Amino acid sequence: MSQYEHIQKAAYEANMELPKLGLVIFTFGNVSAADHTLGVFAIKPSGVPYEDLSPEKMVIVDFDGNTVEGTLRPSSDTKTHAVLYKNWPEVGGICHTHSTYGTAWAQSQRDIPIFGTTHADYNTFDIPCAPPMSDEYIQGNYEYQTGFQIMDAFTQKGLDYKEVEMVLVGNHAPFTWGKTAAKAVHNSAVLEAVAKMAYLTEQINPQAPKLKESLKRKHFERKHGPDSYYGQA
Repeated sequence: MSQYEHIQKAAYEANMELPKLGLVIFTFGNVSAADHTLGVFAIKPSGVPYEDLSPEKMVIVDFDGNTVEGTLRPSSDTKTHAVLYKNWPEVGGICHTHSTYGTAWAQSQRDIPIFGTTHADYNTFDIPCAPPMSDEYIQGNYEYQTGFQIMDAFTQKGLDYKEVEMVLVGNHAPFTWGKTAAKAVHNSAVLEAVAKMAYLTEQINPQAPKLKESLKRKHFERKHGPDSYYGQA
């Protein structure tokens, strides 16, 4: 049995959720699952249709983006995942999609405003949009620099990756993460739903105000605070 079987299985199962949730078409998107003790992650192979995937086809890559095990070429976004894993040690899974509404906000180069309590159930900030990449970065190691584009945006906006587990990359698309690959996919589905709601909100009322602070805190803390009471104990 391969020492990487657990992350290959986790990555495979998470990738298979993307088409089920309507977050991808064709071969768009990818999910990875990391083992920080081993210093590697498993990621979807590039350009392989979802129906042709299996756990064994998940490629094992180290945190410098080098293939460790596997005969297929890893996702073209592999170096972005590698940068984030190397610098954000509490991330265990990363998901990248080109979901419709999330990508539309990314292409608009806008943060997704926190209009309602659905958004606040997951974080109390606007979902950040990283500024478009500089020409210097684009002409360099593009996918590698995308990781720094994301981290730079969090530094500039004073955000903590452990609190806000999602980002839009300007002119590109969403990335999400979490403790596990399954949580990263969950966050991608949440981002897409919130992006759609925010878009519709602005269509109905272009002057819609953001959610007030007391409601932000109430909805976030009832799920995530020290006295949280949502769900079963």
